[in-house]
Amino acid sequence: MTPAEPSARPPAGGDLVYRHRVSTRVWHWINAATMLVMLMSGLMIFNAHPRLYWGQYGANPDPAWLEIGRGDDGGYLRVGGATFHTAGVLGSQTLANGRVQSRAFPGWVTIPSYYDLGASRRWHLTFAWLFVAGVVLYGAWSVVNGHLRRDLLPRADELKPAHLWRDMKRHATLDLPTGAAAREYNSLQKLAYLGVLVVLLPVMILSGLTMSPGMDATWPWLLDLFGGRQSGRSIHFIAAALLVLFVVVHLAMVLLAGPFNELCSMITGRYRLPREKR
Repeated sequence: MTPAEPSARPPAGGDLVYRHRVSTRVWHWINAATMLVMLMSGLMIFNAHPRLYWGQYGANPDPAWLEIGRGDDGGYLRVGGATFHTAGVLGSQTLANGRVQSRAFPGWVTIPSYYDLGASRRWHLTFAWLFVAGVVLYGAWSVVNGHLRRDLLPRADELKPAHLWRDMKRHATLDLPTGAAAREYNSLQKLAYLGVLVVLLPVMILSGLTMSPGMDATWPWLLDLFGGRQSGRSIHFIAAALLVLFVVVHLAMVLLAGPFNELCSMITGRYRLPREKR
């Protein structure tokens, strides 16, 4: 977003305003593509050993805090002591020829769609470098052009409990901003975007590096930071799940706010302010 353009009057509902810079739009679409490839290839990597552990070590005989597998009753998801049956979705799938296979995630959400650990790692690492480069360049440029400070950093009054509670109630009741207020991010959006950019994405990158023996030898402090390679793998999985949750909520809000207008603003940069309620 940019500061208000000079005009004869302040922007109001129905006006077409400039909302997203070129850097934001380019990073948004490149990041969406790289994240999708990394998620799907990451799920195939997870299929090679669908169990998560805490600590330095983890293998089949060790207790796992999360496990996806196939039992006598079909697929299951086990988290701690709770077991959820997921027949036909996770852990066990029925193929077109009627054969039942054991696989944590089905082929239609993985890259490649068939089991190939080596290929999935190549896909994942190749796009990981694009992902890291995009995060670093966009983060640095957001600091230089003031986007981080001006558009994403909440003001002191926006962090007051009363203000946050008011924004939460508006989101819960789908009371979306209109007019000039729709041009800026509200406090919840700022906290969400800032949290993803400066917390979740760095955790994703560093925890991913922790699973590399070469990086552990070069930066041994990564193992201390995450409590071991297996803990790093678990944190990487959790961070990926939170990122998926963020994307789902983000897409839901786009649909509720008007998908055509929102998509146009992320393609052209121009956004038509929703008209004020009468």
